[in-house]
Amino acid sequence: MKIAVVGLGAMGGYIAARMLQSGLQPRALVTHRHLAPLAEHGLRLESNGHTEAWPIEASDNPLAMGHQDLVVLAIKATALPTVARSIAPLIGPQTLIVAAMNGVPWWFFHGIDARQAARPLESVDPGGQITAALPPDRTIGCVLHVAASMPEPGLVRHAFGNRFVIGDPVARGDAKGGRAPAIVELFDRAGMDAVLTPDVQAEVWYKLWGNMTMNPITAITGATMDLVLRDDDARAFMARAMLEAGEVSKHFGVVLPTTPEQRFEVAARLGAFQTSMLQDVLASRPIELDGLVGAVIEIAERYGVAVPEIRTLMGLTRLFARGRGLY
Repeated sequence: MKIAVVGLGAMGGYIAARMLQSGLQPRALVTHRHLAPLAEHGLRLESNGHTEAWPIEASDNPLAMGHQDLVVLAIKATALPTVARSIAPLIGPQTLIVAAMNGVPWWFFHGIDARQAARPLESVDPGGQITAALPPDRTIGCVLHVAASMPEPGLVRHAFGNRFVIGDPVARGDAKGGRAPAIVELFDRAGMDAVLTPDVQAEVWYKLWGNMTMNPITAITGATMDLVLRDDDARAFMARAMLEAGEVSKHFGVVLPTTPEQRFEVAARLGAFQTSMLQDVLASRPIELDGLVGAVIEIAERYGVAVPEIRTLMGLTRLFARGRGLY
């Protein structure tokens, strides 16, 4: 099987490393700055106190790679409009695309609400350009429950988690999973804890439910999650915003299975953890604000749901990020 991992940051690097560890030979489409470190050191993974390295074929030219059987998209949502156009040479007539990304994806309403699917989400898919380049009926959703960082190109530092919830968005409700079971099997063979879901949109919204508040709050304050969760006022504000998001999701048939407090208890087990958005701020990288918060506001508007707390969070984080050139 010809596999290309697009984006060799923390998540893409982790997926590629697990595949290499199992004997698969994915290729990597990367930015130019990754080429020399990968050629010199290979792809390195630090996990459970051990470091391993594997050679990996990497390129910054999709034309040189050609059509793939499987393309794993593991990039920041901020880069997707540009990347979606550039990876056309990888997409053949039978290629499947696994979207291993945070936030609300461009394919979210496909399989869940045909009326809304006919209109692109402008916050994540301006003008529908991503949908045109990466058709939802070729895309498999993948919700990652993994924490990792990349302190330097080619080095993945795995903190915890190894769970990948995978589902076919256009086969929502199909117990057989549509096209997703083959991807679950592949990921599982590569040592990832892959789980098939018949409702990947619900899994996306559940993860978003926490990320939507926890990521921006840590980004603005610079505090790790343990400190945020010990602040009663911050915790109460996040809970109010999460309840608003829960009201939005009821309009497209997703009822969240826990309360905000139960979700906080899960997050508290991670200890002094830096969210991905805080990591981006510290590294002076653009933040994924539209995919995590802006899209929720846009969806709320479509269904006529008031979300004042989420709007407050969006405004404060937007001002913070614009002042630092990160949005």
